Amino acid sequence: MDTPLLFVLMLQLHLLLHLAQSHPASPSSIELPVSIRPHPITLSVSDFGATGDGRHYDTAAIQSAIDNCTCSPCRVTFPPGNYLTATIFLRSGVVLDIQEGATLLGGTNMEDYPRESRRWYVVVAENATEVGITGGGVVDGQGSGFVERFDQRKNVMVSWNQTGACTGDECRPRLVGFIGCTNIRVWNITLREPAYWCLHIVRCESTSIHDVSIYGNFTSPNNDGIDIEDSNNTVITRCHIDTGDDAICPKTYTGPLYNLTVKDCWIRTKSSAIKLGSASWFNFKGLLFDNITIVDSHRGLGFQIRDGGNASDITFSNINISTRYYDPSWWGRAEPIYVTTCPRHPKSMEGSISNLAFINITANSENGVFLSGSKRGLLRNLRLKNVNLSYRRWTNYADGWVDYRPGCRGLVHHTTAGIIMEHIEGLEVENVYMRWSDEHSKRWNNPLDFRPSTVNNISLINFHSGLYTVREVESEGGAYA
Repeated sequence: MDTPLLFVLMLQLHLLLHLAQSHPASPSSIELPVSIRPHPITLSVSDFGATGDGRHYDTAAIQSAIDNCTCSPCRVTFPPGNYLTATIFLRSGVVLDIQEGATLLGGTNMEDYPRESRRWYVVVAENATEVGITGGGVVDGQGSGFVERFDQRKNVMVSWNQTGACTGDECRPRLVGFIGCTNIRVWNITLREPAYWCLHIVRCESTSIHDVSIYGNFTSPNNDGIDIEDSNNTVITRCHIDTGDDAICPKTYTGPLYNLTVKDCWIRTKSSAIKLGSASWFNFKGLLFDNITIVDSHRGLGFQIRDGGNASDITFSNINISTRYYDPSWWGRAEPIYVTTCPRHPKSMEGSISNLAFINITANSENGVFLSGSKRGLLRNLRLKNVNLSYRRWTNYADGWVDYRPGCRGLVHHTTAGIIMEHIEGLEVENVYMRWSDEHSKRWNNPLDFRPSTVNNISLINFHSGLYTVREVESEGGAYA
C-alpha cells in the first residue's frame, strides 16, 4: 500500500472513531444529525507527490488528492510553491486551499487540456455541490504564453482552431470554471493572467464570490474577469478586477439569469466594466449593482441585448465612473452608461429593456450617455436620479462616433452629445447635473439628442446643463490629468 493512500485511510478511520465516541450506536444504525457538520478533512498535495517546483507537472498528484477526498467537506491544500498542471477536476465537497505563497500554474500546451474545448479550464467542476477555491494564493493561466504578437493597441492571441476542436480566433483555455454546480464559493484568492475568460459560472445555483482579485493583461482581448452564464442567485462582493476585456459579464445562452448582486467592487478595463450580453437569448431579471468604482475604462455600465432576450428590474446605485477612449479596435467609445437593444443579424429577434434605474451615479468621461433601443426592442421605464455627469476630452483618440457593435450598425458617425436617446418609451430624469469642459466646447453641441418620433414620455425634473473650467477640475483634484 502506498503512503498517500495509507495516510487517507488513517484520517478516515480517525473521523469514524470520533463520530462513534460522540454518537453511540443505536440498535438501527449510526447517523450523523444533519445539523452537525464535521470539521473538514485536510489533504496536502505534497503528501501525494506534488513537487511545487514550477517545472514538473503536478497534475497527477493534485488530482489524486482531490479524488481521495471521499468525505465531505474536504480541503486540498497547496503549501507555498509553484504547481504546474494540466486541467484538474474538482468533485463535490472539495475546496482547493491554495495557501499564501502558493501558485497553481496552468499549462500552455494543447495536450494539457481535454479533447472537448468546452472543458478547457485550468480548474473545472462539473455537476458538483459544495465546491470552492480559497487560501490567499494564486491561480495563474500564464496568459502571456498565448500571445502570438504583442501590440500596444491590442495583442494578437494564439488560437487552437487549426485542430478542429473549436472554430474562430478565441480557441484558448479559460482559467476557472464551475458548470452545472450548486453552492459554489470562491473567496480570498487571486486569479491572474487568464488566456481567455478568467472565472466562468455556467448554469449554476447559489454562488458566492468575494474578496477575489483578478488581473489580466490590459492589452489582451477576451480575458474577461467574471462571466456569469445562465446562472441564478449569484453574489459578488469586494472584488478587485483589472483586466483587458469585460470585467463582470452576465450572459444568457441556454436559460435565464436571475438574482445577481454585485457590491463593493473596484474595476478597470479596456472594454466594459459591467456588461449584460452580448449573448442574450434568454431573460435577465432582478439584478443589483451597488457601491462600485470604475476607473479608466472604455465603457462603464453596458447593455448589449442582441439575441431576443429581455432585461428587466435592474438597478445601478452608488457608482463612481471614469471612462476614456482607447483604440477603436476595442468595443466602446468612452460611454459612462450604454444601454442598447438591436438585432445581432438581420434575422435576429429584438429583445427589450425595462424598469432600469441609475441612482446616485457620478461620471467623469470623454463621451456622453448612449440610450438606444430599436423599433421592436424598446427601452421602457428608464430612470436616472441623482446623476452627476462631467464631460471633458483628455486623450487624442478620434471622437464623433456611436458604437452599436456587435452587429447592428457597427460604428456610425454622430455628433457628441450629453445623452443620446433612440426608441424609448418612458424616461424619467431627476436631479441630473451635466457639466461640459470649456475646452473645445464645439465638440459638445447638444446636451440631449433625440428625435421625438422615436422617444416618448420623457420627464425632466431639476435637470441642469452648463460649462465648467479646467481650473475647476484642478481644484477638484485633477481627476482628468
